[in-house]
Amino acid sequence: MKIEAIGDKFQPYTRQSITQARQWQWLAPELQEAVQVVSHVLPFRTNAYVLDQLIDWSRVPDDPIYRLVFPHRDMLPAAEYDQLRDLVMHGGDNAAREALVHKIRMRMNPHPAGQLTHNVPHVDGVPVPGLQHKYRETVLFFPSAGQTCHAYCTFCFRWPQFVGMDGLKFAARESEQLVSYLRSHPDVTDVLITGGDPMIMNTRSLEQVLEPLLAPELAHIQNIRIGTKSVAYWPQRFVSDRDSGDLLRLFERVVASGKNLAVMGHYSHAAELRPGIAQAAVKNIVGTGATLRMQGPLIRHINEDPASWAELWTTGVRLGAIPYYMFVERDTGPSDYFALPLARAHEIFQAAYSRVSGLARTVRGPSMSAFPGKVMIDGVVTINGEKLFALQFLQARNPDWVKRPFFARYDPAATWLNHLVPAFGKQKFFFESEMEEESHAAPPARVIQITPVRTPEPSAIGERADAA
Repeated sequence: MKIEAIGDKFQPYTRQSITQARQWQWLAPELQEAVQVVSHVLPFRTNAYVLDQLIDWSRVPDDPIYRLVFPHRDMLPAAEYDQLRDLVMHGGDNAAREALVHKIRMRMNPHPAGQLTHNVPHVDGVPVPGLQHKYRETVLFFPSAGQTCHAYCTFCFRWPQFVGMDGLKFAARESEQLVSYLRSHPDVTDVLITGGDPMIMNTRSLEQVLEPLLAPELAHIQNIRIGTKSVAYWPQRFVSDRDSGDLLRLFERVVASGKNLAVMGHYSHAAELRPGIAQAAVKNIVGTGATLRMQGPLIRHINEDPASWAELWTTGVRLGAIPYYMFVERDTGPSDYFALPLARAHEIFQAAYSRVSGLARTVRGPSMSAFPGKVMIDGVVTINGEKLFALQFLQARNPDWVKRPFFARYDPAATWLNHLVPAFGKQKFFFESEMEEESHAAPPARVIQITPVRTPEPSAIGERADAA
């Protein structure tokens, strides 16, 4: 495979340094202003590879990768933008600016769906930092050294990790507590190393996280997953970085131990898999015996074209990757800018799904990673003259809910689970009643407490692609 001559030195750009990139001068003044203003609220970070290889600058601002990494003024309501612009662009009261930024962030529903209050496990009544345990089989681990990324997606639901909101941050300084927790939970089979992006870590640091999971005492851990966007934003990590050879050998060692190593590759658009080096990264990963599963959210302004999804999945299969999930955009951050109606999401998924062969139809979606679990829209049906959404759980807080079909009234404007109303005149979905009953019972040993799904605030149920 021919690989383009691409610089191997990682060069990041943030709000403070983006003006040094040669492409900055190609942006109209109003686009430059939007970056400087909105990036005070939402994290902004990109790199030279994204700028040079993935963005078609002749299409800016409508190029999908540009919209994926660069902030836009429409991500904030006009009144908020104007107020913040005056404070940012014309100097003045820094305290007033920071107060406004904090106010905007807090109304954006940081860490939705009980990630802080319901997913963090407790041992002896004390929360375990840097862990989440939502589903019985899967524990998420957030190593502190992996709490940044090669570039930030503008829709990212973990944006509070990157903007200095320390009280809303997940991070573990060491893996000892993870190992201790796993020893006492033999029902856990999967560990997901997540962030941020664990692949921002050097191989030695990643090895310190993975090696303890190979111990005989953790034989019940069958699958080790690594969630990463580096396959799209910095494929050099698997091809030409200084320690990429060590990284691939580490992958081989994990596989040789008898564990399944699954790299959960986040891809948002077919353009991310077109460069030769991106395809070489896929080949190198699967060549170690690890699997590479492809997943990403459906996002307005970025990947509404079914042809892009079909190309992405087809190319991935050809290279040895496995299409896994199409997620629904979660209600956090600038969700009003990115969200699509569920009906439209299903149309796009169905159109893309119909264009690929059976090998690519391992993909599931569109799926909402909501408070009670991963809810997939199976289709739109008519029963007794009533137009409905057909739904099912692919994963759930209660495993008994999985694969139990249920129905909601068709709503062309609904964008999330809690916008839906049960069908057939029912007042609640089946799982809501069970969750309310559970909330009055004593919490289980690992203390994942349950609260009702429907609340007065639509943002209370949002959760997006934790890939568990």
